[in-house]
Amino acid sequence: MTLRLACLQAPATDHPHGAPDPAADRRANLAALADAAAGASESGARLLITPEMYLTGYNLGAEVIAGLAEERYGPSQREVSAIAARHGIAILYGYPERDGDGVVYNAVQLIGGDGASMANYRKTHLFGDVDRAAFAPGEELVVQAELDGIRVGFLICYDVEFPETVRAHADAGTELLLVPTALMRPYEFVPRQIVPARAIESQLFVAYVNRVGVERDFVYAGETRVVAPDGRELAVGDDREELLLADVDPADLTASRDLNTYLQDRRTDLYGAQK
Repeated sequence: MTLRLACLQAPATDHPHGAPDPAADRRANLAALADAAAGASESGARLLITPEMYLTGYNLGAEVIAGLAEERYGPSQREVSAIAARHGIAILYGYPERDGDGVVYNAVQLIGGDGASMANYRKTHLFGDVDRAAFAPGEELVVQAELDGIRVGFLICYDVEFPETVRAHADAGTELLLVPTALMRPYEFVPRQIVPARAIESQLFVAYVNRVGVERDFVYAGETRVVAPDGRELAVGDDREELLLADVDPADLTASRDLNTYLQDRRTDLYGAQK
């Protein structure tokens, strides 16, 4: 069964005329999410994917992030669940997660089309001071869920730049890898070169969903990509806010794995245990 994805290439919140209001930004982002879910559902999409830290913004500073962090089943989760159930579409959204001990993680959560929480993943590879000052690293690399008969897995931004992370998903049976990101310039080589390479070498679909616009000193690169396991680009974002659609067909995955036998031809006896 083909799964139609909707990728929300969302704008960063800029405040050229005054101080930011993170609580107002969160409300605006939830309203925009509801609009995107309605449009995506009307277009036949079964899954809506948002960028990294969609609900709050990403490059806000550790103190602001800590003040906005919520537990997995907090108020924002309930609002996203209501949006998903109202429009009958699964939603993957990024947010700052606070656990019971007060530790904050850069996380994504998948909500099903019935409003139920299906999976939660915490970013494992932290990027620079922007991540390390605000978040603790997650300790579970492979998190998966079943959506319309397709096994989906999750990474966040910098995670996908390590071939080991994507290969771990391939070994665990992930067919569609969802990668919310907040990629800034001048790192456009990631969606242009690394993401297609990961899809081909590990033989899976990759949906890499980014922001656009300016957030403090970050200029986000856009260039959202959905790439098939044979390297075909099923959707490519521009440098603007947009909702991109792509169809993921499991038959294409089977055909690609029959033709490109990287997974079965590996010599793990030689390098499987290397450190």
